[in-house]
Amino acid sequence: MSTETSPGGSAVVIGDALIDEIRDDSGVREFVGGAALNVAVGLRRLGIPTTLIAMVGEDVAGAHIREYVADHGVRLIASAAPHGSSRAVVTRAANGEPSYVFNRAAQERTIRYSDEAVAAIADADLAVVSCFPFDAPAEVDALAAALDGARLAIDPNPRTGMLSDRDEFVRGFERLAAQAEVVKVGADDAAVLYDGDLDALRSRLRGLGVRAVLATAGADGAVLESDAGTSTAPISALPGRLVDTVGAGDATLAAVAAGLVAAAPQAAGEWDALLRRAMDIAAATCRAEGGLLRTPESLAESDRGVHGS
Repeated sequence: MSTETSPGGSAVVIGDALIDEIRDDSGVREFVGGAALNVAVGLRRLGIPTTLIAMVGEDVAGAHIREYVADHGVRLIASAAPHGSSRAVVTRAANGEPSYVFNRAAQERTIRYSDEAVAAIADADLAVVSCFPFDAPAEVDALAAALDGARLAIDPNPRTGMLSDRDEFVRGFERLAAQAEVVKVGADDAAVLYDGDLDALRSRLRGLGVRAVLATAGADGAVLESDAGTSTAPISALPGRLVDTVGAGDATLAAVAAGLVAAAPQAAGEWDALLRRAMDIAAATCRAEGGLLRTPESLAESDRGVHGS
């Protein structure tokens, strides 16, 4: 179910799809999630025809994932899941910040690229990679071969509960990031993968050849650096209370990726407008539970549609 009119073009998203089991003072609830899945559904809600390539099991959790993406109009190309579907137990702090514990399937996730998947990547105007096992060289080799020169956006999105080799993850991530039109990184990424200095990470990625780097710093807003210059934006002030931050980064990436599908912005003012819109969408997403992308315009209809299963 899209919430905006398509600007033309299509996207393919590669990465994780899972069940988020949320535990807090209100009890236990389950939502379909995963960073890549959130981005794929978010792109579709922004009007972009989108395909998701992810590992999904032939189990009850996998059935929920398949139903959810179908309900939102996302085409799924499922890679086999040797250990079933991925699951994350999410414990949310009082300020809304989540912590994650992942099952074996998520920790040992893998993606295989069928002829259908390779064709989908070739046909798409933009490929987006999020929460990918960059610390597995064979997975990185397979992804690089499948991408084969595709226009690319990347969010490394390392999760400590999935990460097995930090140095290898950095090598795999930077290998593909050097080819990307945009890389999104956050303060958590800088802390987990580097020395915690987000500004230094932004400079490092630009030095590798990344055309644009989107650096998000939670309450401190975001910076987007490209050849056109540097854009900054604070957290957007929207009506309604903050419910949780799950999916905020995914919504930001989806919004920026949607703006790149037809063609990357060129002028500084175009990048400024894209960043401000992305921050508005992230703020709207934080005003409802779960990772489903919301826009400021859709907040009034937040009780409609499919929100999880």
